Amino acid sequence: MAVRDIILYPDPILKTVCEPVTALDEAADALVQDLLDTMTASGHSVGVAAPQIGITRRVVVVDVSGSKPGRDNNHGRLVMINPGIIEREGQETMREGCMSVPDYTGNVTRAESVVVQFLDRQGRERVIRASGFEAVAIQHELDHLDGLLFLDRVTSLKTDVFRRKR
Repeated sequence: MAVRDIILYPDPILKTVCEPVTALDEAADALVQDLLDTMTASGHSVGVAAPQIGITRRVVVVDVSGSKPGRDNNHGRLVMINPGIIEREGQETMREGCMSVPDYTGNVTRAESVVVQFLDRQGRERVIRASGFEAVAIQHELDHLDGLLFLDRVTSLKTDVFRRKR
């Protein structure tokens, strides 16, 4: 469909709690395709959430299979519609970046593994357990659906946020 521009912080749409998708119709399928196209076109992204392209619906795409930390432990390309985390386990701190906050990275503590329930692109209910980098990426993208950025999760803006090296 289309590669969409990424909405950048501090645009207020990034702080919006998204509405559930109520019908898996042409509009929902077009949104999924735009998210996949945008993630793929970036060349480095492991996920994109609908509000990052200006749509306040609960849809994300995640694919860590091409990244070094995620290539050995992943579910491939995930399309997650109306996702929710139903179980969390452990904690780990990783450095995160975000296409909506392109100039900074930050240390964020998240669950080490999660169980996520969602609808896939065909409308099938799925439940997966993700761990490691994939779990972090999923939690990061799902935060976008609740109006949260990684900046909202760092312990200290002074000590846990870093300017990206160019």
